[in-house]
Amino acid sequence: MAEKANILDEQSIKRALTRIAHEIIERNKGIEQCILVGIKTRGAFLAERLAKRIEQIEGKAIKTGELDITLYRDDLSLKNGTDEPLVQEVDITHDVTGKKVILVDDVLYTGRTVRAAMDAVMDLGRPAQIQLAVLIDRGHRELPIRADYVGKNIPTSSSERIVVKVLEKDGLDTVTIFE
Repeated sequence: MAEKANILDEQSIKRALTRIAHEIIERNKGIEQCILVGIKTRGAFLAERLAKRIEQIEGKAIKTGELDITLYRDDLSLKNGTDEPLVQEVDITHDVTGKKVILVDDVLYTGRTVRAAMDAVMDLGRPAQIQLAVLIDRGHRELPIRADYVGKNIPTSSSERIVVKVLEKDGLDTVTIFE
């Protein structure tokens, strides 16, 4: 695949996350009943950044957690080539029952990752609400799922690929489209 365009740079990502942080606070009238849950891998890093921005804005910390949804994927055998699931972690130490859980991911595409994340959260309890924050929404949904908070909408063809890189994992912050 060849690089088509660099869509977001470090500053653009920072601005998008700051805007999402403000939107989360405003929509939920504060953060008291909220838990930010990052979907591993890059969604977890983005959730931590959102948590820091929200704390800067509100002056208090928001509860956070991480999900690895591999076991919940309906296309697991397609992904790893076997029918043997990999045991993954759910690192949410807070009770989700009655809370507003805000799932955070890097790219929203078919909706299957988000569906798997919702299944994982529901296994932990019954939240009052589940919201979704994504850095990129690229369309092509296979399930009736939409994001509540979007950093950038990027219409793509199904042959294109969006690659998100984050400083914590990849050494730089960038969003690139490949064709």
